[in-house]
Amino acid sequence: MAKDKTSDTSESIPIVRFFKDLFLNNRFFYAMFCIVFLFVFSFIYPSLLPVAKLTSFIFLVVVIVDLLILFGTKKGIHAARILPEKFSNGDANKVEIEITNNFTLKMFCTIVDELPFQFQQRNFNLNRAISANIQESITYEVTPKERGEYEFGELHVFASNRIGFAMRKFSFESSKQVKTYPSFLQLKKYDLISLNQFNLQFGIKKIRRIGNSFEFEQIKDYVQGDNIRDVNWKATAKRNQLMVNQFQDEKSQQIYSVIDKGRVMKMPFEGLSLLDYAINSALVISSVVVRRHDKAGVFSFSRKPENFVVAERRNAQMNLIQESLYNVNTDYSESDFGNLYSLIKRKITTRSLLLLYTNFASLDAVERQIGYLRAINKSHLLVVVFFKNTELEELKHQEANTIQEIFDKTIAEKFSYDKKLIAAELNKYGIQTILTSPNNLTIDTINKYLEIKAKGLL
Repeated sequence: MAKDKTSDTSESIPIVRFFKDLFLNNRFFYAMFCIVFLFVFSFIYPSLLPVAKLTSFIFLVVVIVDLLILFGTKKGIHAARILPEKFSNGDANKVEIEITNNFTLKMFCTIVDELPFQFQQRNFNLNRAISANIQESITYEVTPKERGEYEFGELHVFASNRIGFAMRKFSFESSKQVKTYPSFLQLKKYDLISLNQFNLQFGIKKIRRIGNSFEFEQIKDYVQGDNIRDVNWKATAKRNQLMVNQFQDEKSQQIYSVIDKGRVMKMPFEGLSLLDYAINSALVISSVVVRRHDKAGVFSFSRKPENFVVAERRNAQMNLIQESLYNVNTDYSESDFGNLYSLIKRKITTRSLLLLYTNFASLDAVERQIGYLRAINKSHLLVVVFFKNTELEELKHQEANTIQEIFDKTIAEKFSYDKKLIAAELNKYGIQTILTSPNNLTIDTINKYLEIKAKGLL
Protein backbone atom coordinates (compact mmCIF):
# COMPACT_ATOMS: atom_id res chain seq x y z
CA MET A 1 0.00 0.00 0.00
CA ALA A 2 1.41 3.37 -0.99
CA LYS A 3 2.12 5.73 1.88
CA ASP A 4 0.37 9.10 2.01
CA LYS A 5 3.12 11.70 1.91
CA THR A 6 0.86 14.27 3.56
CA SER A 7 0.60 12.19 6.74
CA ASP A 8 2.76 13.15 9.70
CA THR A 9 3.49 11.66 13.10
CA SER A 10 2.21 14.73 14.89
CA GLU A 11 -1.44 15.73 15.02
CA SER A 12 -0.81 19.17 13.56
CA ILE A 13 0.58 19.81 10.11
CA PRO A 14 4.03 21.52 10.18
CA ILE A 15 4.06 25.07 8.92
CA VAL A 16 6.35 24.17 6.00
CA ARG A 17 4.08 21.32 4.95
CA PHE A 18 1.06 23.61 5.32
CA PHE A 19 2.35 26.19 2.85
CA LYS A 20 3.64 23.48 0.53
CA ASP A 21 0.23 21.82 0.28
CA LEU A 22 -1.82 25.04 0.18
CA PHE A 23 -3.04 26.27 -3.19
CA LEU A 24 -5.41 29.18 -3.81
CA ASN A 25 -8.23 28.90 -6.32
CA ASN A 26 -9.27 31.57 -8.81
CA ARG A 27 -12.34 32.16 -6.66
CA PHE A 28 -10.08 33.52 -3.90
CA PHE A 29 -8.50 36.09 -6.22
CA TYR A 30 -11.87 37.11 -7.68
CA ALA A 31 -13.15 37.81 -4.15
CA MET A 32 -9.99 39.77 -3.33
CA PHE A 33 -10.43 41.82 -6.48
CA CYS A 34 -14.01 42.67 -5.51
CA ILE A 35 -12.92 43.79 -2.01
CA VAL A 36 -10.14 45.96 -3.45
CA PHE A 37 -12.68 47.40 -5.86
CA LEU A 38 -14.97 48.34 -2.95
CA PHE A 39 -12.14 50.04 -1.04
CA VAL A 40 -11.09 52.02 -4.11
CA PHE A 41 -14.62 53.23 -4.74
CA SER A 42 -15.03 54.07 -1.05
CA PHE A 43 -12.71 57.06 -1.67
CA ILE A 44 -15.29 58.37 -4.13
CA TYR A 45 -18.34 57.17 -2.21
CA PRO A 46 -17.48 57.17 1.53
CA SER A 47 -20.69 55.26 2.31
CA LEU A 48 -19.09 52.14 0.77
CA LEU A 49 -16.30 52.04 3.36
CA PRO A 50 -18.34 50.18 6.06
CA VAL A 51 -19.52 47.76 3.40
CA ALA A 52 -15.93 47.13 2.28
CA LYS A 53 -14.76 46.53 5.88
CA LEU A 54 -17.65 44.16 6.60
CA THR A 55 -17.01 42.28 3.37
CA SER A 56 -13.31 41.97 4.24
CA PHE A 57 -14.15 40.59 7.68
CA ILE A 58 -16.62 38.04 6.26
CA PHE A 59 -14.11 37.03 3.58
CA LEU A 60 -11.40 36.50 6.22
CA VAL A 61 -13.71 34.35 8.36
CA VAL A 62 -14.79 32.25 5.39
CA VAL A 63 -11.17 31.70 4.31
CA ILE A 64 -10.24 30.58 7.86
CA VAL A 65 -13.20 28.19 7.92
CA ASP A 66 -12.20 26.86 4.51
CA LEU A 67 -8.63 26.23 5.70
CA LEU A 68 -9.79 24.57 8.91
CA ILE A 69 -11.97 22.17 6.91
CA LEU A 70 -9.12 21.30 4.55
CA PHE A 71 -6.25 21.07 7.02
CA GLY A 72 -8.09 20.23 10.25
CA THR A 73 -7.85 16.47 9.63
CA LYS A 74 -4.88 14.23 9.09
CA LYS A 75 -6.67 11.65 6.91
CA GLY A 76 -8.23 13.76 4.18
CA ILE A 77 -7.93 12.13 0.74
CA HIS A 78 -6.25 8.84 -0.08
CA ALA A 79 -5.54 7.67 -3.63
CA ALA A 80 -3.68 4.82 -5.29
CA ARG A 81 -2.77 4.17 -8.91
CA ILE A 82 -3.30 0.61 -10.18
CA LEU A 83 -1.19 -0.16 -13.23
CA PRO A 84 -1.32 -3.29 -15.42
CA GLU A 85 1.66 -5.63 -15.34
CA LYS A 86 2.61 -4.51 -18.86
CA PHE A 87 1.35 -2.27 -21.65
CA SER A 88 0.36 -3.38 -25.14
CA ASN A 89 2.04 -1.26 -27.80
CA GLY A 90 -0.33 0.64 -30.09
CA ASP A 91 -3.43 -0.29 -28.06
CA ALA A 92 -5.52 1.55 -25.48
CA ASN A 93 -4.37 0.38 -22.03
CA LYS A 94 -6.41 1.07 -18.91
CA VAL A 95 -4.99 2.74 -15.80
CA GLU A 96 -7.16 2.74 -12.67
CA ILE A 97 -7.10 5.22 -9.79
CA GLU A 98 -8.83 4.38 -6.52
CA ILE A 99 -9.60 7.50 -4.49
CA THR A 100 -11.16 7.66 -1.01
CA ASN A 101 -12.71 10.77 0.55
CA ASN A 102 -12.21 10.63 4.33
CA PHE A 103 -13.65 14.13 4.85
CA THR A 104 -17.11 14.55 6.35
CA LEU A 105 -18.06 16.82 3.43
CA LYS A 106 -18.34 16.38 -0.31
CA MET A 107 -14.99 17.26 -1.92
CA PHE A 108 -14.18 18.45 -5.41
CA CYS A 109 -10.96 16.80 -6.57
CA THR A 110 -8.59 17.52 -9.42
CA ILE A 111 -6.40 14.46 -10.02
CA VAL A 112 -3.04 15.10 -11.67
CA ASP A 113 -1.12 11.98 -12.69
CA GLU A 114 2.50 12.42 -13.79
CA LEU A 115 2.46 10.42 -17.03
CA PRO A 116 5.65 9.06 -18.65
CA PHE A 117 7.42 11.51 -20.94
CA GLN A 118 6.72 9.27 -23.97
CA PHE A 119 3.08 10.39 -23.96
CA GLN A 120 4.03 14.09 -24.13
CA GLN A 121 1.01 15.18 -22.07
CA ARG A 122 1.83 18.04 -19.71
CA ASN A 123 -1.71 19.08 -18.79
CA PHE A 124 -3.32 15.74 -17.98
CA ASN A 125 -5.88 15.93 -15.18
CA LEU A 126 -9.20 14.42 -14.10
CA ASN A 127 -11.96 16.23 -12.20
CA ARG A 128 -14.29 14.38 -9.85
CA ALA A 129 -16.78 15.31 -7.10
CA ILE A 130 -16.61 12.68 -4.35
CA SER A 131 -19.15 12.39 -1.55
CA ALA A 132 -18.13 12.12 2.11
CA ASN A 133 -16.59 8.81 3.24
CA ILE A 134 -16.88 7.30 -0.24
CA GLN A 135 -14.34 5.36 -2.33
CA GLU A 136 -14.48 5.74 -6.10
CA SER A 137 -12.62 4.08 -8.94
CA ILE A 138 -11.57 6.24 -11.89
CA THR A 139 -10.26 4.73 -15.12
CA TYR A 140 -8.47 6.39 -17.99
CA GLU A 141 -6.67 5.05 -21.05
CA VAL A 142 -3.18 5.58 -22.45
CA THR A 143 -1.91 4.45 -25.85
CA PRO A 144 1.85 3.87 -26.05
CA LYS A 145 3.44 4.29 -29.47
CA GLU A 146 6.82 2.69 -28.82
CA ARG A 147 8.15 -0.29 -26.93
CA GLY A 148 10.29 0.09 -23.82
CA GLU A 149 9.98 1.19 -20.20
CA TYR A 150 7.43 3.82 -19.20
CA GLU A 151 7.99 5.51 -15.85
CA PHE A 152 5.05 7.07 -14.01
CA GLY A 153 5.77 9.83 -11.50
CA GLU A 154 3.75 10.88 -8.47
CA LEU A 155 -0.02 10.98 -8.23
CA HIS A 156 -1.40 14.31 -6.96
CA VAL A 157 -4.91 15.12 -5.77
CA PHE A 158 -6.00 18.74 -5.25
CA ALA A 159 -9.07 18.78 -2.99
CA SER A 160 -11.44 21.67 -2.28
CA ASN A 161 -14.90 21.97 -0.69
CA ARG A 162 -17.97 23.97 -1.68
CA ILE A 163 -16.40 27.22 -0.42
CA GLY A 164 -13.67 26.76 -2.97
CA PHE A 165 -11.24 29.50 -1.92
CA ALA A 166 -8.35 27.11 -1.30
CA MET A 167 -7.16 23.61 -2.25
CA ARG A 168 -5.10 21.10 -0.35
CA LYS A 169 -2.62 18.96 -2.25
CA PHE A 170 -2.23 15.27 -1.46
CA SER A 171 0.66 13.37 -3.06
CA PHE A 172 0.87 9.60 -3.41
CA GLU A 173 2.89 6.90 -5.14
CA SER A 174 6.56 6.97 -5.92
CA SER A 175 7.84 6.52 -9.46
CA LYS A 176 6.81 3.21 -11.01
CA GLN A 177 7.84 1.57 -14.28
CA VAL A 178 5.72 -0.41 -16.71
CA LYS A 179 7.20 -2.26 -19.67
CA THR A 180 5.51 -1.91 -23.04
CA TYR A 181 5.48 -5.10 -25.10
CA PRO A 182 4.34 -5.77 -28.68
CA SER A 183 0.59 -5.71 -29.06
CA PHE A 184 -0.48 -8.74 -27.04
CA LEU A 185 -4.04 -7.39 -26.79
CA GLN A 186 -4.51 -8.24 -30.47
CA LEU A 187 -4.01 -11.89 -29.59
CA LYS A 188 -7.46 -11.94 -27.99
CA LYS A 189 -8.99 -10.22 -30.99
CA TYR A 190 -7.64 -12.81 -33.41
CA ASP A 191 -7.99 -15.79 -31.12
CA LEU A 192 -8.65 -18.76 -33.42
CA ILE A 193 -10.91 -20.34 -30.84
CA SER A 194 -13.60 -17.91 -31.95
CA LEU A 195 -12.19 -17.34 -35.43
CA ASN A 196 -14.72 -19.60 -37.12
CA GLN A 197 -17.59 -17.61 -35.59
CA PHE A 198 -16.40 -14.03 -36.02
CA ASN A 199 -13.91 -14.19 -38.90
CA LEU A 200 -16.06 -12.17 -41.30
CA GLN A 201 -16.39 -9.40 -38.72
CA PHE A 202 -12.60 -8.90 -38.69
CA GLY A 203 -12.16 -9.30 -42.46
CA ILE A 204 -10.60 -12.76 -42.35
CA LYS A 205 -11.59 -14.66 -45.48
CA LYS A 206 -13.29 -18.01 -45.32
CA ILE A 207 -11.15 -20.17 -47.60
CA ARG A 208 -12.29 -23.58 -48.73
CA ARG A 209 -9.72 -26.18 -47.79
CA ILE A 210 -8.72 -28.78 -50.33
CA GLY A 211 -7.25 -31.97 -48.83
CA ASN A 212 -3.64 -32.10 -49.97
CA SER A 213 -2.04 -34.32 -47.37
CA PHE A 214 -2.31 -38.09 -47.30
CA GLU A 215 -3.60 -38.51 -43.75
CA PHE A 216 -7.17 -39.78 -44.10
CA GLU A 217 -9.81 -38.18 -41.88
CA GLN A 218 -13.33 -39.18 -43.03
CA ILE A 219 -15.70 -39.87 -45.93
CA LYS A 220 -18.22 -37.10 -46.56
CA ASP A 221 -20.81 -35.97 -49.09
CA TYR A 222 -19.47 -34.33 -52.22
CA VAL A 223 -20.01 -30.57 -52.46
CA GLN A 224 -19.10 -28.23 -55.28
CA GLY A 225 -15.39 -27.41 -55.11
CA ASP A 226 -14.18 -30.79 -53.85
CA ASN A 227 -11.39 -32.43 -55.81
CA ILE A 228 -12.90 -34.98 -58.22
CA ARG A 229 -9.83 -37.17 -57.73
CA ASP A 230 -10.84 -37.72 -54.10
CA VAL A 231 -14.16 -39.38 -55.00
CA ASN A 232 -14.59 -42.67 -53.12
CA TRP A 233 -16.31 -44.82 -55.73
CA LYS A 234 -17.10 -47.73 -53.37
CA ALA A 235 -18.86 -45.41 -50.89
CA THR A 236 -20.59 -43.67 -53.82
CA ALA A 237 -21.98 -47.01 -55.07
CA LYS A 238 -23.25 -47.94 -51.61
CA ARG A 239 -24.92 -44.58 -50.90
CA ASN A 240 -26.01 -43.94 -54.49
CA GLN A 241 -24.58 -40.41 -54.27
CA LEU A 242 -21.15 -38.90 -54.69
CA MET A 243 -18.89 -39.37 -51.65
CA VAL A 244 -15.35 -38.05 -51.28
CA ASN A 245 -12.41 -38.79 -49.03
CA GLN A 246 -11.44 -35.94 -46.73
CA PHE A 247 -7.85 -35.60 -45.57
CA GLN A 248 -6.41 -33.71 -42.65
CA ASP A 249 -4.30 -30.64 -43.17
CA GLU A 250 -0.64 -31.30 -42.67
CA LYS A 251 0.47 -30.03 -39.26
CA SER A 252 3.69 -29.23 -37.39
CA GLN A 253 5.05 -27.20 -40.30
CA GLN A 254 7.55 -24.44 -39.56
CA ILE A 255 6.40 -20.83 -39.94
CA TYR A 256 9.00 -18.11 -39.43
CA SER A 257 8.32 -14.35 -39.16
CA VAL A 258 11.41 -12.55 -40.49
CA ILE A 259 11.47 -8.85 -39.57
CA ASP A 260 13.63 -6.33 -41.39
CA LYS A 261 14.77 -3.74 -38.84
CA GLY A 262 16.75 -1.59 -41.28
CA ARG A 263 16.21 2.09 -41.88
CA VAL A 264 13.37 1.51 -44.38
CA MET A 265 11.20 0.22 -41.49
CA LYS A 266 11.47 3.44 -39.47
CA MET A 267 8.83 5.18 -41.60
CA PRO A 268 6.01 6.39 -39.26
CA PHE A 269 2.30 5.79 -39.73
CA GLU A 270 -0.25 7.10 -37.20
CA GLY A 271 2.34 7.29 -34.43
CA LEU A 272 3.80 3.80 -34.93
CA SER A 273 6.72 2.89 -37.17
CA LEU A 274 6.46 0.18 -39.82
CA LEU A 275 8.75 -1.88 -37.60
CA ASP A 276 6.21 -1.75 -34.75
CA TYR A 277 3.41 -2.79 -37.11
CA ALA A 278 5.53 -5.70 -38.32
CA ILE A 279 6.33 -6.78 -34.76
CA ASN A 280 2.67 -6.64 -33.72
CA SER A 281 1.68 -8.65 -36.79
CA ALA A 282 4.44 -11.21 -36.18
CA LEU A 283 3.22 -11.71 -32.62
CA VAL A 284 -0.37 -12.30 -33.76
CA ILE A 285 0.50 -14.61 -36.65
CA SER A 286 2.74 -16.64 -34.32
CA SER A 287 -0.19 -17.12 -31.97
CA VAL A 288 -2.41 -18.18 -34.89
CA VAL A 289 0.26 -20.62 -36.09
CA VAL A 290 0.65 -22.25 -32.67
CA ARG A 291 -3.11 -22.62 -32.24
CA ARG A 292 -3.31 -24.35 -35.62
CA HIS A 293 -0.73 -26.89 -34.44
CA ASP A 294 2.12 -25.55 -36.56
CA LYS A 295 5.52 -24.44 -35.29
CA ALA A 296 6.10 -20.68 -34.92
CA GLY A 297 9.49 -18.99 -34.95
CA VAL A 298 10.79 -15.46 -35.38
CA PHE A 299 13.97 -13.46 -35.93
CA SER A 300 15.02 -10.02 -37.10
CA PHE A 301 17.85 -8.83 -39.31
CA SER A 302 19.61 -5.73 -40.57
CA ARG A 303 23.39 -5.87 -40.90
CA LYS A 304 23.20 -9.30 -39.28
CA PRO A 305 20.38 -11.59 -38.08
CA GLU A 306 19.42 -11.36 -34.39
CA ASN A 307 16.76 -12.42 -31.87
CA PHE A 308 16.47 -15.90 -33.37
CA VAL A 309 13.71 -18.04 -31.84
CA VAL A 310 13.59 -21.59 -33.22
CA ALA A 311 10.18 -22.63 -34.55
CA GLU A 312 8.47 -24.82 -31.97
CA ARG A 313 4.95 -25.63 -30.79
CA ARG A 314 5.29 -25.61 -27.01
CA ASN A 315 3.43 -23.90 -24.22
CA ALA A 316 6.13 -21.32 -23.54
CA GLN A 317 6.72 -20.47 -27.21
CA MET A 318 4.63 -17.30 -27.22
CA ASN A 319 6.43 -15.97 -24.15
CA LEU A 320 9.78 -16.58 -25.84
CA ILE A 321 8.63 -14.77 -28.99
CA GLN A 322 7.24 -11.85 -27.01
CA GLU A 323 10.45 -11.42 -25.03
CA SER A 324 12.48 -11.68 -28.23
CA LEU A 325 10.48 -8.93 -29.96
CA TYR A 326 10.43 -6.62 -26.92
CA ASN A 327 13.79 -4.93 -27.58
CA VAL A 328 13.89 -5.01 -31.38
CA ASN A 329 14.74 -1.53 -32.68
CA THR A 330 15.93 -0.20 -36.01
CA ASP A 331 19.64 0.51 -36.39
CA TYR A 332 19.18 2.91 -39.34
CA SER A 333 21.47 0.85 -41.58
CA GLU A 334 21.01 -0.83 -44.95
CA SER A 335 19.72 -4.39 -44.52
CA ASP A 336 22.05 -7.16 -45.66
CA PHE A 337 20.01 -9.83 -47.44
CA GLY A 338 23.18 -11.82 -48.06
CA ASN A 339 23.62 -12.46 -44.32
CA LEU A 340 19.90 -13.27 -44.13
CA TYR A 341 20.29 -15.95 -46.82
CA SER A 342 23.33 -17.41 -45.03
CA LEU A 343 21.46 -17.71 -41.74
CA ILE A 344 18.43 -19.35 -43.36
CA LYS A 345 20.67 -21.78 -45.24
CA ARG A 346 22.53 -22.67 -42.07
CA LYS A 347 19.80 -22.79 -39.41
CA ILE A 348 16.51 -23.57 -41.19
CA THR A 349 17.11 -26.93 -42.84
CA THR A 350 13.46 -28.02 -43.16
CA ARG A 351 11.22 -26.44 -45.81
CA SER A 352 9.37 -23.65 -44.04
CA LEU A 353 7.05 -20.74 -44.67
CA LEU A 354 9.00 -17.48 -44.29
CA LEU A 355 6.99 -14.28 -43.82
CA LEU A 356 9.49 -11.52 -44.63
CA TYR A 357 8.38 -8.10 -43.33
CA THR A 358 10.26 -5.39 -45.21
CA ASN A 359 9.60 -2.33 -47.34
CA PHE A 360 10.84 -1.74 -50.89
CA ALA A 361 10.60 1.87 -52.05
CA SER A 362 11.55 1.31 -55.70
CA LEU A 363 12.01 -1.38 -58.30
CA ASP A 364 15.79 -0.83 -58.18
CA ALA A 365 15.81 -1.80 -54.50
CA VAL A 366 14.13 -5.11 -55.36
CA GLU A 367 16.48 -5.84 -58.24
CA ARG A 368 19.49 -5.48 -55.90
CA GLN A 369 18.07 -8.16 -53.60
CA ILE A 370 16.17 -10.39 -56.03
CA GLY A 371 19.03 -12.90 -56.26
CA TYR A 372 18.95 -13.58 -52.53
CA LEU A 373 15.15 -13.73 -52.47
CA ARG A 374 15.07 -16.25 -55.31
CA ALA A 375 17.70 -18.38 -53.58
CA ILE A 376 15.66 -18.39 -50.37
CA ASN A 377 12.49 -19.26 -52.29
CA LYS A 378 14.13 -22.35 -53.83
CA SER A 379 14.37 -24.09 -50.46
CA HIS A 380 11.43 -22.49 -48.68
CA LEU A 381 8.10 -20.82 -49.38
CA LEU A 382 8.87 -17.10 -49.18
CA VAL A 383 6.18 -14.46 -48.71
CA VAL A 384 7.43 -10.86 -48.96
CA VAL A 385 5.27 -8.45 -46.98
CA PHE A 386 5.72 -4.77 -47.85
CA PHE A 387 3.67 -1.63 -47.40
CA LYS A 388 1.63 0.86 -49.33
CA ASN A 389 2.29 4.53 -48.69
CA THR A 390 -1.21 5.45 -47.52
CA GLU A 391 -0.59 9.19 -47.66
CA LEU A 392 0.42 8.95 -51.31
CA GLU A 393 -2.65 6.79 -51.97
CA GLU A 394 -4.85 9.55 -50.53
CA LEU A 395 -3.00 12.21 -52.52
CA LYS A 396 -3.48 10.18 -55.70
CA HIS A 397 -7.27 10.35 -55.37
CA GLN A 398 -7.48 14.06 -54.55
CA GLU A 399 -8.63 16.55 -57.16
CA ALA A 400 -5.80 18.64 -58.64
CA ASN A 401 -6.56 22.32 -59.34
CA THR A 402 -3.11 23.88 -59.65
CA ILE A 403 0.07 22.99 -61.51
CA GLN A 404 1.79 22.08 -58.23
CA GLU A 405 -1.09 19.80 -57.22
CA ILE A 406 -0.98 18.13 -60.66
CA PHE A 407 2.74 17.57 -60.23
CA ASP A 408 2.28 16.11 -56.72
CA LYS A 409 -0.53 13.84 -57.88
CA THR A 410 1.55 12.57 -60.81
CA ILE A 411 4.48 11.73 -58.52
CA ALA A 412 2.11 9.95 -56.11
CA GLU A 413 0.66 7.86 -58.95
CA LYS A 414 4.18 6.99 -60.09
CA PHE A 415 5.24 5.74 -56.65
CA SER A 416 1.97 3.83 -56.24
CA TYR A 417 2.49 2.16 -59.62
CA ASP A 418 6.06 1.25 -58.65
CA LYS A 419 4.73 -0.73 -55.68
CA LYS A 420 2.56 -2.79 -58.04
CA LEU A 421 5.57 -3.34 -60.32
CA ILE A 422 7.54 -4.61 -57.33
CA ALA A 423 4.82 -7.15 -56.53
CA ALA A 424 4.68 -8.22 -60.17
CA GLU A 425 8.47 -8.61 -60.33
CA LEU A 426 8.51 -10.85 -57.26
CA ASN A 427 5.54 -12.90 -58.49
CA LYS A 428 7.37 -13.44 -61.79
CA TYR A 429 9.94 -15.53 -59.93
CA GLY A 430 7.32 -17.44 -57.94
CA ILE A 431 7.72 -15.38 -54.76
CA GLN A 432 4.45 -14.77 -52.91
CA THR A 433 3.74 -11.12 -51.94
CA ILE A 434 1.49 -9.12 -49.65
CA LEU A 435 1.15 -5.43 -50.53
CA THR A 436 -0.89 -3.89 -47.75
CA SER A 437 -1.48 -0.80 -45.65
CA PRO A 438 -0.16 -0.83 -42.05
CA ASN A 439 -3.68 -0.96 -40.62
CA ASN A 440 -4.57 -4.09 -42.61
CA LEU A 441 -1.22 -5.82 -42.15
CA THR A 442 -2.31 -8.37 -39.54
CA ILE A 443 -5.54 -9.32 -41.35
CA ASP A 444 -3.81 -9.71 -44.73
CA THR A 445 -1.00 -11.78 -43.23
CA ILE A 446 -3.45 -14.16 -41.52
CA ASN A 447 -5.41 -14.48 -44.78
CA LYS A 448 -2.25 -15.34 -46.71
CA TYR A 449 -1.25 -17.97 -44.13
CA LEU A 450 -4.74 -19.56 -44.24
CA GLU A 451 -4.67 -19.50 -48.03
CA ILE A 452 -1.29 -21.24 -48.17
CA LYS A 453 -2.42 -23.87 -45.70
CA ALA A 454 -5.72 -24.42 -47.53
CA LYS A 455 -4.01 -24.86 -50.91
CA GLY A 456 -1.27 -27.06 -49.48
CA LEU A 457 1.50 -24.95 -50.98
CA LEU A 458 3.94 -25.54 -48.13
